[in-house]
Amino acid sequence: MNPKLPAYAVHLFTATGAVLAMLAMLAAVAGAWSLMFLWLVVALIVDGLDGPLARRYHVGTYAAKIDGVILDLIIDYLTYVFIPAFALYHSGLLPGWTGWIGLGVITFASALYFADTRMKNADGTFAGFPACWNMLALVVFAVQPGFWITLAIVVALALAMFLPLKFVHPVRTRRWRWLTLPVAVGWVVLAGWSAWLDFAQPGWVGVGLVLASLYLTLAGIAMQLVPARR
Repeated sequence: MNPKLPAYAVHLFTATGAVLAMLAMLAAVAGAWSLMFLWLVVALIVDGLDGPLARRYHVGTYAAKIDGVILDLIIDYLTYVFIPAFALYHSGLLPGWTGWIGLGVITFASALYFADTRMKNADGTFAGFPACWNMLALVVFAVQPGFWITLAIVVALALAMFLPLKFVHPVRTRRWRWLTLPVAVGWVVLAGWSAWLDFAQPGWVGVGLVLASLYLTLAGIAMQLVPARR
């Protein structure tokens, strides 16, 4: 088989994320929050798979006419940043002036972060909070902690994007991957389940989402505090 065929097929697979983003946005405009998050969960799965596939089929060598990094960033900004910010505002979970602050902080800080050439560390972690607002928004919809808590978390995570803190990537960060990857997969399963049930999930599902989110948020910082054994 011509190695260019599977390489370009990976680009096509990545580009489906743009279609999923549009479907999620249409659902958000209609206020169909469960459907919006189901599309975003599917987009998250696509985003998790296309990287390993790109490396497996040497996309940078055999399909170099399309810049997979730029393609991925465009889709990620839509699915990780733009649509979740709109959802937090339009749903009323960040009401009034808090919604405007949330919109501005999330979109402005994330645009700068996505353009930062230092966003990835050599050990596979992210330098600063990697703008996973889709994950935060889903947990907020599922748990509904109150707008003051939500706004405080948004501001804190936006600041964390530009601080010398590490955040794990479930696949690329090798250290503790034996735990991080199952936790990430569990988060996706619980998130999909919660959205499927229109956020009327059992209480333990919400607890699981919060605990998994805390681990994924703090694991990289813990790695900084606990040096790896040589």
